[in-house]
Amino acid sequence: MSTSIAITPSSRAFISDNMAGASPQIVQAVADAAAGQVLPYGNDPFTDSARRRLSEIFERDVDVFPVSTGSAANGLSLAALTPPWGSVLSHPDSHINHDECGAPEFFTNGAKLVGVPGPDSKIDPEELQAVVRRRAGDVHSVQPSAVSISQATESGSVYTLEEIRCLSAIAKDAGLRVHMDGARFANALDHLGASPAEMTWKAGIDVLSFGATKNGAMTADAIVSFDPALATELAFRAKRAGQLASKMRFHAAQIDAYLTDCLWLHNARQANAMATRLGDGLKAIPGTGLLATPQANIVFCRLPQQVAEGLLAEGYAFYHDRWEPGIVRFVTAFSHSADDIDQFLDAVRRHTR
Repeated sequence: MSTSIAITPSSRAFISDNMAGASPQIVQAVADAAAGQVLPYGNDPFTDSARRRLSEIFERDVDVFPVSTGSAANGLSLAALTPPWGSVLSHPDSHINHDECGAPEFFTNGAKLVGVPGPDSKIDPEELQAVVRRRAGDVHSVQPSAVSISQATESGSVYTLEEIRCLSAIAKDAGLRVHMDGARFANALDHLGASPAEMTWKAGIDVLSFGATKNGAMTADAIVSFDPALATELAFRAKRAGQLASKMRFHAAQIDAYLTDCLWLHNARQANAMATRLGDGLKAIPGTGLLATPQANIVFCRLPQQVAEGLLAEGYAFYHDRWEPGIVRFVTAFSHSADDIDQFLDAVRRHTR
């Protein structure tokens, strides 16, 4: 779906956390990285520092591949886990299934995406158990090869640690690898109050798409691999896909600054808190109805058509009628303030009256 919108004040932008700018610390880090000369293609101190920081927060040595988009991170990660005749099991609502224009199939050279349903956009363990060995060994069928879970999900729900461990155990028992799409990784982590290690490799995750762009970075995400055996293939795949930037220092400087002084967690905490404030406010307004209590920074609710139209006419930006009539989605970002949320709620009350 293509949406053309003029530049919107940050206080009125709720379409996506991609609408937010970048944290000043990250902008400054990119400016600082522009000085002097360093070796290209990731052989620079900025990339080394980003790798060290990621190894520290995940409590083990990890292989890190900075990339320019989350779709590249997902596609390359899945390509390293799935042969062309394999299948990737994910929820039908997942970003890889819904919003990546066939990128996973492209990067894997033809592997098939297979939807595994479940409530709240989360894979149901019993449904997964039913498909992990389906037609295994049958040369006429794609072979289940990897499971991909989104954390947080596209509807804003968050897998618990026990749910991740359960799905990973089902996958591993059937010989499948596990990928996590962490476009909103920090938001999910804040909700759970868990450690990065607990939410990933300790729970059975093999490869993580580590999101930063939605949470304060400019143009950088990363593939984080917890399996050293995948490092060589991921390196070659990243190069072949045009994701080994010659001036990698600018990607790495963003990730390094993102992780410095817990900026990433501070940003996620702010975005989540604003979603909670928004959800609580909407619940108190007659005529509106939350579809679920926000767990990350996404709020789905029902709004009367005239209210939605009035808000849009005032310059507020959000997705509406994309799922079904009357359903709207608001996404809060690190840049939203309590005043922004309160002013928006005042506008909803005004139009409701």
